Amino acid sequence: MGQEISQTTFTPEDRRLYREKVRGDLDALRQIYEEGRFERDRDLMGVELEFHVVDGDGHPMYINDELLDSLEDEDFQTELAQFNIEFNLAPHKLTGSVFREIEEELNTSFAFVQRRAADLDAHVLMVGTLPTVTDLDITIEAMSPNPRYHMLNEQVLAARGEDIVVDIDGPEPLSLRTSSITLEAAATSTQLHLQVSAERFADVWNASQAIAASQVALAANSPFFLGHELMQETRIAIFEQTIDTRTEELQAQGVRPRVWFGEEWISSPLDLFEENSTYFPALLPEIDDEDPQAMLATGDIPHLRAMNLLNGTVYRWNRPVYGVARGKPHLRVENRVLPAGPTMVDTVANAAYWYGLVRAVAELDEPITRSMSFGAALESFRNAARNGIESVLFWPGVGEVTASELVLRTLLPLAEEGLAAWNIDRRDRDHLLGIIEQRCLTRRTGASWQIAMRRALLAKGLAPVDATLAMVRQYRDGMISGEPVHTWPLPD
Repeated sequence: MGQEISQTTFTPEDRRLYREKVRGDLDALRQIYEEGRFERDRDLMGVELEFHVVDGDGHPMYINDELLDSLEDEDFQTELAQFNIEFNLAPHKLTGSVFREIEEELNTSFAFVQRRAADLDAHVLMVGTLPTVTDLDITIEAMSPNPRYHMLNEQVLAARGEDIVVDIDGPEPLSLRTSSITLEAAATSTQLHLQVSAERFADVWNASQAIAASQVALAANSPFFLGHELMQETRIAIFEQTIDTRTEELQAQGVRPRVWFGEEWISSPLDLFEENSTYFPALLPEIDDEDPQAMLATGDIPHLRAMNLLNGTVYRWNRPVYGVARGKPHLRVENRVLPAGPTMVDTVANAAYWYGLVRAVAELDEPITRSMSFGAALESFRNAARNGIESVLFWPGVGEVTASELVLRTLLPLAEEGLAAWNIDRRDRDHLLGIIEQRCLTRRTGASWQIAMRRALLAKGLAPVDATLAMVRQYRDGMISGEPVHTWPLPD
């Protein structure tokens, strides 16, 4: 959901003071880093899941406040639109049977929210982009009442000085203009967190950037938006274009986008926080009264709220996160490339793949930054978003190959090595990476299943709207079954 705010207006003086506050926070962060105060040897993982709330036909239902009230559980929170909610899983130690444990916890929590939703004649759906969203669902009226979202909407539009332009390619290209960032609520994601020592952070972040394309290709689940068949992972384009504060002129000048893959490898976590403060004006310049230098001088650890608030409005696909827990500062990589769904076991398999692969690639004898250009990682990421499991990706020593071949021959063995290094139970490694293997062999992801099912229904004579609704109902049945998407049946 992001850091809460209390102000509803900002003055030029607020912005000047906030800029100074962020610089002071960065000085404190640099001191914590240079003095070696960051927590180490505590490898923790965390998961955040976003859901759509829908009716029996799969249309959005604007009842997230009612649903959250009935849940009475702080692990569930509001999200951008009134038909979104978010679930936050408590941090877990990354070892042993952790994936079996989080799968059980996620299934239990999901069953709980489904029961509460049913009491409101609603359902909860895990899908990257909700195929049934219409123009009426992406207006300001659909936004959750949280002041943060409304201020963010106001500030994005003020920075642009004009409507948001969305232009997405695909089999049925889409172009539109909108005056609300609520459009982004049509897309939901899975976010993975990994706490690492400051010394390892750069290697882990670089590795996560390098493998992002393979994650997107394997997990694509967002092929439809506003009735159009678009990219396999359309969610990425929606997010990038909706939260874009740049006009066409600023884009032509090379100004960085707020939803950003990045432009180069890093050598320190400070690189990312400093880039954020250098390249991105504040959207929510709320000032706090924390004095980080005074706190450090007395041995206390500051929360660096101003820096974190800015960091929370720069939407890197692999975001650096600074946090304080039990009085100790730590750093996390927040991996944001994955869509929601299709099932919990698919979600956990995607997580196991990333946690295993990111460790193995971070620990390669030859650093990935020497064998792979940053531009190649970005190009593969774009290809994966467009074409999913059928995309062609680049990997050092392999060249350009299909995503399924790259994963089967090269990346899955590395993911296995990484999970073994985390001391993950052999049974869980085999089970979860086996799901990834079968996705590659069948070439069936959430996106490819949705496309194939809708096309089959159209071929049977259903009108496009009816075919979409029928597909979503069958998707929901598959999601509820809990069976991995590569096993879901398709019409003959």
